[in-house]
Amino acid sequence: MLLAIDVGNTNAKFALFRGAELLARWRIATDDRRTADEYMVWLDQLLRIEGHDRADVDAVIISTVVPRALHNLQLLAHKYFGVDALVAGREPVSWGIALKVDEPQSVGADRAVNAISAQAVEPGKDKLVISFGTATTLDHIGPEGAYLGGIIAPGVNLSLEALVAAAAKLPRIAIEAPASPSVIGRTTESQMLIGVYWGYVSMMEGLIARMKAEIGKPLTVIATGGLATLFDKQAHLFDRIEPDLTLNGLMHLYNQRNQTR
Repeated sequence: MLLAIDVGNTNAKFALFRGAELLARWRIATDDRRTADEYMVWLDQLLRIEGHDRADVDAVIISTVVPRALHNLQLLAHKYFGVDALVAGREPVSWGIALKVDEPQSVGADRAVNAISAQAVEPGKDKLVISFGTATTLDHIGPEGAYLGGIIAPGVNLSLEALVAAAAKLPRIAIEAPASPSVIGRTTESQMLIGVYWGYVSMMEGLIARMKAEIGKPLTVIATGGLATLFDKQAHLFDRIEPDLTLNGLMHLYNQRNQTR
């Protein structure tokens, strides 16, 4: 079985695949100081809870936007699973898609993997992938799967944390969809929630409209990332929500590599 690992700035996601079937998924806070031994203590228990054993894992693939976390994950694969981890975007698992931007070397691994996954979901169509993570990214993927550029904006939680940090009297609140559609809050907390939530909805509406107008062709809009489901009631924004888009992209990348060997 394949262990796919996607390391973001906030969380690291682990998933177990048998072929194209996602069997289990887990999430842990990203910490580039976490050792291979610490990962294994955590992961071994979760594998057993799901009815698996570490001996079941015969391949590991990693995507990371936190370079300092890579070494310990490679050590995890070697020490505890007896395999050399594949790293997405490096030989022998190069992207296999065109990165048609001015600085292709700067495209985040998660965005390239999302492009691969989006192409598998909607082949032959232009796609707009919106990922709600530490940053909110909007990426244009062409009909043949090429990455054609996009937008980077502050993430939902990042915006909220910046607001609380800069304004001494504002309380720390958890982000959630407001209970009421009203955009006039009666308490400090409700006003903050309205500002962040409906502010993001309005930003998405504006950016999606601008990208659609510039691209000038029908687009399938796919949402992913840890906070994508926060906006699931805003059905007009997205055509589909794919919470596991990045992990599935790693699975596709690994399977494509095996098919071409």
